[in-house]
Amino acid sequence: MSSSPTKLRIVSLGSSFAAGPGIAPQVEPLSAKRSGQNYPHLLAKELDAELTDLSVSGATLLNITTTPQKAIFSKEVFEPQILSVSSDADIITVTAGGNDIGYIGDMMFDAGKATTVGWVANGIIQTIKPLVSIFCRPPERPTPLSVEALAQRLGETLDAIHEKAPNARVYLVEYLAVLGPSTKPGVDIQFTQEKIDHHSQVASALQNAFAAAADSRSEWCERVPIHELSSDHVLGSPEPWVGGFALSSLFRGGSVLHPNLDGMRAIANILLLKIRQDFPKKA
Repeated sequence: MSSSPTKLRIVSLGSSFAAGPGIAPQVEPLSAKRSGQNYPHLLAKELDAELTDLSVSGATLLNITTTPQKAIFSKEVFEPQILSVSSDADIITVTAGGNDIGYIGDMMFDAGKATTVGWVANGIIQTIKPLVSIFCRPPERPTPLSVEALAQRLGETLDAIHEKAPNARVYLVEYLAVLGPSTKPGVDIQFTQEKIDHHSQVASALQNAFAAAADSRSEWCERVPIHELSSDHVLGSPEPWVGGFALSSLFRGGSVLHPNLDGMRAIANILLLKIRQDFPKKA
C-alpha cells in the first residue's frame, strides 16, 4: 500500500490585509486581530495543508524580521514573525509593507477626519494641541519610507525569509485595491477626488516596491498581482472586496477599508490556481 503524500506546509506572514480584522471568526490570540477565514486559512483548507498563520494586524516589515510588535490596546507582545517560520515550509505568503509607508493608516485617518464626528474631534485636538505639547511630548510617528527604501526593506525581508526556509516558494501577495475609477468622491467614501488620487498614488508606490523586490528574486519568489486583479472590486463597484468606511462599522470591528470575506476568498482562489501549478504533486 502506498503512503499518502505529505501535506503542504504553509506559513503566512504579514499585517492586517493578511490577518483579516473584522472578519468572523476572530481567532486566538484576539489581540492579533486575525480571522479564521482570512486568505491563508481559506487556502490551507482548500489544499488540506498545514498552516502556521503568524500575521498580526498593524505589523510592519520590521515586525516580521527583527522587531517585536506590541499589540494595540493590549499588553501582549508578538515576537518577530520570522522566528516561528519552519525551515521545512513549502509555501510562505507575505502581505506587508503598507504600514511602513502609512498606506491604510493614513487613509483611515483621513476618512475618519472627514466625518462630522471626526471633524469636530480634530478641531478640539488642534485647539488643545499647543497646551498638551507644553506638558508632555506626544509620541513621534515613524517617517514613511520612500518607494526605494520600501523596496530595499521588502527585499531584505524576503531574503531573510528565504534564508530561514530556503526550499520554500514565497508568494508576495499584493494588497487588494481599495479605491479606483468607480469610487465616487463624497459618495462611496468621504474623500475629495484629490484625496482619492493621493491615496491611489500611495497604492501605486506600494505596487512598484513589490515589483522591484520580488521580480529580482523570481527563482524562489513570485509577486501575486492582487491589486490589479481587484481593480473592478474597489469601493463603489457592484461587488467590492473591501469594506467601506463607517464609524458604526469601526466601533463594531467590521472590515473598515480592509478585505471583506469576498476579498479573502478571491485572494485564496487566485493563490490556489498558482499553487496547483507550482506543486502539481501535492496540491
